[in-house]
Amino acid sequence: MSSLKTLSLLLAAIIISSGAAMAADYKLNPFTLVYEGAITENGKGKVNIHPVTYKLNGIDISANVYTPANYNPGNKYPAVVVAHPNGGVKEQVAGLYAQKLAEQGYIAIAADAAYQGASGGLPRNVDKPANRIEDIHGMADFVTQYAGVDANRLGLLGICGGGGYSLKAAQTDKRFKAVATLSMFNSGLVRRNGYMDSQVSTIQERLKQASDARAQEAAGGEIKYAADTKLTDEQIARLPFDLYRQGFEYYDKTHAHPNSTFRYTMSSLLDLMNFDAAGNMDLINQPLLMMAGSKADSPYMTLDAFKDAVNAKNKELFLIEGATHIETYWKPQYVNQAMGKFTPFFGDTLKQRGK
Repeated sequence: MSSLKTLSLLLAAIIISSGAAMAADYKLNPFTLVYEGAITENGKGKVNIHPVTYKLNGIDISANVYTPANYNPGNKYPAVVVAHPNGGVKEQVAGLYAQKLAEQGYIAIAADAAYQGASGGLPRNVDKPANRIEDIHGMADFVTQYAGVDANRLGLLGICGGGGYSLKAAQTDKRFKAVATLSMFNSGLVRRNGYMDSQVSTIQERLKQASDARAQEAAGGEIKYAADTKLTDEQIARLPFDLYRQGFEYYDKTHAHPNSTFRYTMSSLLDLMNFDAAGNMDLINQPLLMMAGSKADSPYMTLDAFKDAVNAKNKELFLIEGATHIETYWKPQYVNQAMGKFTPFFGDTLKQRGK
């Protein structure tokens, strides 16, 4: 294998394995949740979790709806849609923040993207921006019809890749009255240029690979996948970016889930590489909160999008002191910092009308 191809494999994306490292942990939770403090049973007077399935453009979407303590379907509650990171699933960080929001009195939904996780769609692990954006619209469709939800008080939280897609969804979908991102990852920018512009010199080569993969699919051949190589611990340790090194630890060891994988169809790059989450940011006129870790190597994407959100109301950029990108997913001190901002942000922007 050429050194160029080796570097491309190492840097193209975090590669997630469904290995045995955390198999016992997800199996110990009846809802297969892998985050600290996850719900283990639905108790009266407590936050509850409700696994649901719904159709989106003919595909079965698997989601979890979290309801607040003492939930009464006859009452009206604000709701928040939570979009998961690239390669992630609803049982990981998206579920953690959905549960935290439910603890604050919101109905929250976290769903697996179409073609990914426990959701349907073939071939598996198609990863196209249009699909991910449609997933967010679909969560809004479903949750605004959920018993007790006040459709006029709907918020959106996107994490990592889900953050970039949330920005795009909110640009046109004005059902979302408030938009927040955590450790936003501009998937198109990174798939095109590489992380921190590390693969600019190979753009045309990688586009040719994606084009050939699509041609092979069209001819009925084998589906080719990107980010489909297992790295050793030594290779992971040599990766130049904290996001990727810590990403392996999070997804492959401490918070592993069998439905989680960054493996995606090579042909998806035809759509990913001409996508830009930071484009048309002037279309966002809702309140906007964007957060990233102060020690992360990824905030350049948040800063780039934030500066162009010229029409956002009451926009705020907040750096979580001491956190890297992946640490905002799970470390209690950083999750608490994030919730310390989400609580007043959604509280103010989704407050009861007329009060």
